[in-house]
Amino acid sequence: MKYNIRGERMEVTEALREYVEKKLNRLEKYFDTPLEPEVHVTMSVIKDLQTVEVTIPLTGVVLRAEERNEDMYASIDLVADKLERQIRKHKTRINRKFRQEGGLRSLIKENFENGVSRYLEEDEDEFEVVRNKRFPLKPMDIEEAILQMNMVGHNFFVFSNMETAEINVVYKRNDGKYGLIEPAK
Repeated sequence: MKYNIRGERMEVTEALREYVEKKLNRLEKYFDTPLEPEVHVTMSVIKDLQTVEVTIPLTGVVLRAEERNEDMYASIDLVADKLERQIRKHKTRINRKFRQEGGLRSLIKENFENGVSRYLEEDEDEFEVVRNKRFPLKPMDIEEAILQMNMVGHNFFVFSNMETAEINVVYKRNDGKYGLIEPAK
């Protein structure tokens, strides 16, 4: 894997860089072929919390994890563990789908011990929708959407953007600022 490690409002030391690479290199054991994507790692300090954000773009999926802790090394450990869980869940879903579609060879390597996959014992969470909401999408600009979001006390708000006539989402970021999600063209 190639690493793009950068620091926001902090300097990334060689020791931190080596620790990140060591922890994230252990993810390669889950793949049949060596990973070619560039791994994006951003380290920052926000309100005395050491934050690590990792994005790994793969074919058909983007792995992303973010963790905060008072210690940067602990944040790195936590984010590596979170990425490992994401890969195992994704691997389980892919392999289940391939087995159901006729046994195509899996994209992600199975770890077998005594002929039994060690991941079969792990909890395979199913997605369960527990609530369904419907509401009219009133056309509005981004500023009005942010005001509406703050009025209802949520951390995101779905709306119809009056400038583009597309469905957009505004959300409150962890740094207190706002983000906008819009469809790719």
